[in-house]
Amino acid sequence: QVQLVESGGDLVQPGGSLRLSCAASGFTFRSAAMSWYRQAPGKERELVASISVGDGRSTLYADSVKGRFIISRDNAKNTVFLQMKSLKVDDTAVYYCKAVREGSGYWGQGTQVTVST
Repeated sequence: QVQLVESGGDLVQPGGSLRLSCAASGFTFRSAAMSWYRQAPGKERELVASISVGDGRSTLYADSVKGRFIISRDNAKNTVFLQMKSLKVDDTAVYYCKAVREGSGYWGQGTQVTVST
């Protein structure tokens, strides 16, 4: 079955960096569009970044993370990454990986990112 496992979340100070990973299995990874979402306490889940199928030439970012976050994919490792820099307190959230293929969406369990002094 489809499985998405996020990792890399941590407690980091403002201005710091983190790299999140999402390891996928149970489907043809390169055929899926991949995204990162996040959900902060008391807020709705929001799209952070997306990357297209195949070689991932097309990416999309939320305005709040443009210039600070980079999404990438390694099809040989069935993994999607989210490189985050210049982290802000407002980036604190649970970050979720999502795969979309053949019209169906699949979610991971999430990884906690906390930005705090």
